[in-house]
Amino acid sequence: MMSTDSARNIVVRPAAITDADQLVTGNLAMAWETESRRLDPAIVALGVRAALTDPAYGRYFVAELAGNPAGQAMVTREWSDWRNGWFWWFQSVYVHPQFRRQGVFRSLHQAIRSLARNTRDVCGLRLYVEHGNAAALRTYAALGMPVCGYRLCEEDWSGGR
Repeated sequence: MMSTDSARNIVVRPAAITDADQLVTGNLAMAWETESRRLDPAIVALGVRAALTDPAYGRYFVAELAGNPAGQAMVTREWSDWRNGWFWWFQSVYVHPQFRRQGVFRSLHQAIRSLARNTRDVCGLRLYVEHGNAAALRTYAALGMPVCGYRLCEEDWSGGR
């Protein structure tokens, strides 16, 4: 799958192992910007490489604007027994600051949405966003992904067992 928004010169493509360092950089920046959280680069690198080498962990997509890395998103899957289908979750969404407000995420969303709509057993798209990230909430709503009735709860053991 490769998608091109020729009006904006944005190309969206599946990420390759050669994109790993850029994806790690984007993940680190996104965690800091959205949660003021400093992640361990070595652990993030292992996680990115795991997804790039085994799609069961997730699938990364890269957006390039005029040939420059501009943004990224990872998709993971969640089975819905209620719907007998897969939800695709947007994760690790990041658009580099100099490319924001230029349609980069819109292009990522459109390419992934198109792929999902053409995959027989996908029933919808989901994502989570920090409560205070008003700009992201507006963007997602404008793309047809308004806030739904669920709240996310978690038990996170990544900082130690």
